[in-house]
Parts: sequence; C-alpha cells; structure tokens
Amino acid sequence: MFESVLIANRGEIAVRVARTLTELGIFSIGVYSDADVQARHVGAVDLALRLGPASAAESYLHIEAVVEAAVRAGAQAVHPGYGFLAENADFARACAAAGLVFIGPSPEVIELMGDKIRAKQAVASAGVPVVAGRTEAGLSDDDLIDAVHELGFPVLLKPSAGGGGKGMRLVVAAAGLREAVRGARREAAAAFGDDTLLVERYIERPRHLEVQVLADRHGTVLALGERECSLQRRHQKIIEEAPSALLDEAGRREFLADAVAVAEACDYVGAGTVEFITDVEGRGRSFLEMNTRLQVEHPVTEAVTGVDLVEWQLRVAAGERIDPDLATGGPGGHSVEARIYAEDPDRGFLPTGGRVLDLVEPSGAGVRVDSGLRSGVEVGGDYDPMLAKVIAWGPDRATALRRLDGALGRTGVLGVTTNVAFLRALLGRPEVREGVLDTGLVERVAPELVERRPPDEVLVAAALERQLAAEPAGGIVDPWEIPDGWRTGEHVARRWCIGPVGGEEVEVTVRGPAAAARVRVGSGEAEGFGGSNRRDAERSNVPERPAAARLDGEELVVEYDGRILRYRRARSGQTCWLGRDGRAWALIERTPLALSSAGSSAAGDPVVRSPMPGTVLSVAVAEGEEVRIGQPLLIVEAMKMEHTVVAPVEGRVHDLRVRPGVQVAVDEALAVVTPAEPGRESA
Repeated sequence: MFESVLIANRGEIAVRVARTLTELGIFSIGVYSDADVQARHVGAVDLALRLGPASAAESYLHIEAVVEAAVRAGAQAVHPGYGFLAENADFARACAAAGLVFIGPSPEVIELMGDKIRAKQAVASAGVPVVAGRTEAGLSDDDLIDAVHELGFPVLLKPSAGGGGKGMRLVVAAAGLREAVRGARREAAAAFGDDTLLVERYIERPRHLEVQVLADRHGTVLALGERECSLQRRHQKIIEEAPSALLDEAGRREFLADAVAVAEACDYVGAGTVEFITDVEGRGRSFLEMNTRLQVEHPVTEAVTGVDLVEWQLRVAAGERIDPDLATGGPGGHSVEARIYAEDPDRGFLPTGGRVLDLVEPSGAGVRVDSGLRSGVEVGGDYDPMLAKVIAWGPDRATALRRLDGALGRTGVLGVTTNVAFLRALLGRPEVREGVLDTGLVERVAPELVERRPPDEVLVAAALERQLAAEPAGGIVDPWEIPDGWRTGEHVARRWCIGPVGGEEVEVTVRGPAAAARVRVGSGEAEGFGGSNRRDAERSNVPERPAAARLDGEELVVEYDGRILRYRRARSGQTCWLGRDGRAWALIERTPLALSSAGSSAAGDPVVRSPMPGTVLSVAVAEGEEVRIGQPLLIVEAMKMEHTVVAPVEGRVHDLRVRPGVQVAVDEALAVVTPAEPGRESA
C-alpha cells in the first residue's frame, strides 16, 4: 500500500478521499488555488500545496503544476477525484513519466472510452446493445443531416469528445436542422476543443441507469450493483439512488452482465461506471458511455454494499487482487443521494455565491454528508457549483427517502443561496415517491416546485428581527428608550419594504415592541407608505395580527399566526438571512426613505443589475448608445454558466460601470438605461 498520496482535486471529493487516506494511515497531500486558501479540503489533508491563481486553467487543470507538486511533496501516487483532470489521458501519462502511480485506468483506456464514437464501436463488438445512430468518425454536416433523415425524428446530436450536456441538441423536425448541427459543433469545439459529432435516435422519456464496476490487474471484474440517475436538470444529475426501483432480479442481472462485458472489452482496471439508457418502463437497454473515474454518486453504492470504493481504488492501483465475494456481505437496503448546488431555483437556477455565514450539516441514523463547505468560506464563480452531497440509507426505499428529506430539512446554509428547498419539494413529488422516473421529469415539474415569494411568516420574522436589533438590551424603564413607535395614547407603526434580493418587495408594518407586536403584511387599500397612524390600519383591508419574537442563542424564535417558528439568522450588510426547514431566504429590508432614494429592482427599472455573482465576459454596448427593450447589453459568467443581461427599457445607456473581466455581485448595478422620451423612437 502507498505511504503518501496527492489528491488532485478540491471541494467535497477532496475531503472525502482524504477521509479514507486518513483511515488507512496514508499521508494525504492536497492542492489549492488562491481562491481556496481557506477551503475545507485544505484543512482535511496532512499537507497542502499551492498550485496557482484562482483560474482552473492555472491551477487544478495545470498538469505540470499538479505533477510538480506531487513530486515536490514526495507523493507515491495521485488520486484525481472527479472532474478537472480525472479523465485526462495526458495527465495520466505525465504522472507515469514522473514516477507517480495514477489511481485510475491506463491512458489508452481513458482515451478509448472518452471518445464516444470509438467507445460505441468497442462496446458493440462485445455484443452490448447501443443506441441506434451514426457514430463513425469524420461525419460532415451533410453526412449528419442525411443520417438524421435515415433515423427519423426525434434525434440527438452529441459531441464525441465530452459530456455534461454541452453541445447536445435535441432535433424534433427538419426545420432548423442544419443550424442545430452548426450550433452543436460550435459548442463542442468551445467546450472540448473537438467539434466531432455523432447522431443517435432519441428515446422518449428515457431512464438513466448506471452500473458500478471494479476491476483489478489480475482479470477480476465485479459489478457492484446499479444506480438510478434519472432525476436530472439540464443533463446534470441531482438525485441518485441504489438500487433502481425499476429492475427486478432478472433485469438487474442483464444490466450487470453488460457492464462487466464493457469493462472486459477495454481491459479496464480500477473503479468505473458504465451508463445505460432504457425506456420509462425498462424495456430494452442501450450503452450510453463509460466514465473512467469515481462518480459523484458513488456513496449510494457504498451505502448498500458496505464497500469503500476509494479504498479499493487504492488497493487495485497498488496491485492487490479483488475478493470476488467483496460485495456479497453488504448491508443491502436502499440509499438515496441529493446534490447541493450554489444556485437559485426561484430565479431560474442562476448560479449564486457569497460567504457562508452560517452552516448546519445534518446527522442521524443512516445519514452521511460529503461536503466541501465550512463557515466563513467564500463560494465564488471559478469552479463547479456543487457544494455538498447528503446521502441517506434505509432498509427499504421509503425509509431512505424519508431520512433524506429529514436530513435536508436539518441542513442550513446562510450566505449562499442553494437548491436544498427545491430538492425537498422534488422528493415530495408522487412520481418520485412511487419510483416512476424519467430524465425529463425534473424539467416538467420544476415550475411547480419554486417559491414565487417568501411566505408571510418569513417577512414578519425579518421585520421583527430588525425591531429586536433596534431595541436596547437589559431592563427598560423609560418607554421613550424603546423604538416601538410609542407615543402618548398609541403606538405609531414602523414600516419596512421587505423582499428577496432581486425580487418583489412587500410592505410590512410593525406596531409595538418585538415581544408583543402587531404586524400587517401588505398595505391593502392603503397601498404605499403614506400615513403612519392607526386610522390608516383601520382603512386597510389587510388586518393586523399579533406577533412576538425573541432570540434564543443563534436562533430567532417567532410566534405568528398560531405557530412558533425557529429561524437560523445571519446578516451581511443590509441583507438579512433567515433559514428554516432546509430553506434559506436572503431578504432586503428598506425603510420608505431608503426605498424612495434607491429606487427598486422591479420590471421596467432603468437600473441594469447583475442576475448572479460572476465575471463580466463581454460588453456589447457603449456609453450613450441607444438600445431597444430586450437588447443584449453584456454577458456575465459564473460556474460554467453564461447569462445575457438585456435592456430593461427602451432608451439610452449611461453610467456604464463595468468592463470585461470585472467581478460583480448579485443584484449589483451595472449600468442605467434612461427611458426614451414619449413619442421619440430609439435606434
């Protein structure tokens, strides 16, 4: 066994690999970029070495820098994790040339299975079914178009050199086919440096199943069960489970046998995953691709087999034989994993970021958390948005789902908006509970799972949190010391306009001290901030309700509408963060005076704001230029996602505050478009 191993990765996978290294008594070496100096994985290893600047190209993707760090630290082997250089044959060769053991398959196998065209040919020759299509190399645009017409619609255009949905196009009709081919080529070339395409028949409502394989250098190949990965958004998995609820024992044997045949056909060594698609009812199966690395979702297989896959990656790389009965004595049962991303489902899943102000990670029976988070760490836009994974095991599927939902409900992240609440809502869908899944399900139901505006009790909690902050601590004698609006004969209301960052704001009125207040959410007929006495409340059709708030350690306890609710709380500038039941709200609270002086961010606002934290890639307009409503102004990029910012109104650009390369925050003002005068047309 190795005495020292370098982990060529970051985040939760680096923390997870370091855990197994520590358990085996192996000296762990980590690497970090300038953006990750304070990252959790840096503290999880025995030695951490700087690679370079924040840019992945200059740090985690810099082959020479990673290899040099391993050699300098005296590492014997390198574990690539997943992502970055994990499936890079040149990196595997560079490790070997430096005398390092690459913990994974050979460079030749990485290249073979990384090329979708060659991989399908190799798999088909082994007798494993593949999706119907044209997969030979060098297909021209005309060849692809002819192949589409031969196959019939719908079809998928896919890049040969990569995955993750980049460059993929679903084509359902002849109209626009040629432009779809050209667009797919452009994206493939930009993402992978290779514009080679293939075409496949599109399977309506497919299910995505994959098999975990483990192979040694002595000819043993094991299939350690299958995983269901059909819950995806934009071709990215978000919830995975093992085993699949779809398969009976006969069907399972067929999938596992095909996966072993694929691994044997390419002389695979190490841990890998063979991916298949089938229809929604499990009729037929077709090879999709093979991932020559550890998968993000590997913990669900570990939970049901009892096998530490990282440990066996190390043992295989060190030349050990695999016990053919390795997985037969496992705990069985069922396991489900949810991926936590830095994204905002309520704003179209835009990437988010910021400093983690408060963090609570769940525990309990059958619960496991693989996380790269810690309080105080800054989540930026330089890397993939996945922050952590929550995994739950149970003796049956229903128990595992309940435990996962409960664990997500006990998860709290303040300072960075995540998808935790969306995941809980998805787990509650009847289709998910019943196991009737397909890869399009999430996209179909997503509009029903997002929150249009914070619940009234959250707005009340935010207003009372401000009231508490304004009240002096200790014993109170003089009523004039309490900022509760008291005056002789009555209390005058304090009013706030409260809403999510970048969203619609709602008026909240608080009358009296926080411990015994009366609140009103919305102004009803008395719309706006005019007036300040009780007669305004009496004219309004929105009633005042009793409410009370107090602090209990780190929590805000609010009694409202017959319920007592507890919130984690944190503050960043003018933003109040409240968290409960896995949900987190970033709320802006403004007084009438601040609102009138700052303007609002509602539709039609002339202020152009960034929809997410990130980097300005390009600016398409100049100071003084006239623009139309909806005209692209600039592009902001974060976490591998680009977003085009458009003109909110018709008019003239002025106060243009950014240029390419500038970092911007969510909701930051980028420019102002002065509305065109009535009766005057803009260019």
